[in-house]
Amino acid sequence: MTGSAGVMAIVLAQTVAGSLALVMLTPLWNEVKPGFFTLTGVVAAALAIPAWWSAHVGLVPGDEAGLWAVRAAALTAALAVAWSALMLVKGRVAARVAALASVPASIATLVALAGTARQDEGVALFQVLAGAAFLGAVLDGLLLGHWYLTDRGLPRRPIDRSTNVLIGAVILEAAAVISAGFGGVGAAEQFNPLLGAGGLASWIALGMVGATGLIAVMVRLTLRGERPSAVQSATGFFYLAVVTAFTAEVAVKVRFLPG
Repeated sequence: MTGSAGVMAIVLAQTVAGSLALVMLTPLWNEVKPGFFTLTGVVAAALAIPAWWSAHVGLVPGDEAGLWAVRAAALTAALAVAWSALMLVKGRVAARVAALASVPASIATLVALAGTARQDEGVALFQVLAGAAFLGAVLDGLLLGHWYLTDRGLPRRPIDRSTNVLIGAVILEAAAVISAGFGGVGAAEQFNPLLGAGGLASWIALGMVGATGLIAVMVRLTLRGERPSAVQSATGFFYLAVVTAFTAEVAVKVRFLPG
């Protein structure tokens, strides 16, 4: 993988994988109405398709790991589209099968992308998995916050859980950013010479992770309120978290690929 397309492929693939895992591997299927899975399926497809295309554009000829990443991303996108379509036509059992299958496909994409990194593959895998948990928790929290507007009887448990996951993911993401190092790298300089100077990209990422952590704490405190407006306020904070988390991941992932 190389260039801005490679970076966006990583960030989008992380978002898809993290979101899918948190939706499918938690009790949400038994907590929210089917419409929520139509919504998340459509969002997953809308992110998975450009993730595949970015991986395709950023592929370096002869890069075997990158080629597998493109293939796994294509499979993830196809499953997400199938999931969305099946939910829209009320094929819920088949949709759940496609949704469950999309989780290992999306994780396989991250494993393959780890093989394209400039650092050791084990470190790179930790970095992409931490980023997936980080971005996935933010996106799922935002979608859940909006879903409370349509399902007034939904208890706080789902969004409380998503907030707790985000707080934990912030710690993992901070460790992942630190593991990327703070020295200059050629790949960062390809985007902007300033990003490669003095590890500026890593410092920006770390600052945005800290901002996201502060937002997560504010969400946690806001959700202590019993009034329905507390969830609306928390959703507003999740909007901010999407901006800070996405900025953090883009900044640190410009250092992920070899120069």
